[in-house]
Amino acid sequence: MADNRDNAVQTLLQLNARAWGISFGLLSGGGLFLATIVLILKGGPMVGQHLNLIGAFFPGYRVTWLGAFVGFIYGFVLGYALGRIIGEVYNRLATR
Repeated sequence: MADNRDNAVQTLLQLNARAWGISFGLLSGGGLFLATIVLILKGGPMVGQHLNLIGAFFPGYRVTWLGAFVGFIYGFVLGYALGRIIGEVYNRLATR
């Protein structure tokens, strides 16, 4: 009886690392996408001067409509990797 309870608790403590990856990816990619779109719609002489600096890390990213989609892809991939790592590390620590 105690073994079944321990197994149930162990199973409940584990996270779905893929779900964490997808949620982090959507948050980071969506955030960058939204920030880019807001700056494009806002307009001005120097649109997204600071956000353009992300292009140093994400080749092809610019504060443009196409850049918003490129930024979403980069943000999703990076966020997915980060969320997946967090989920995996948590699961390893929770099983100890």
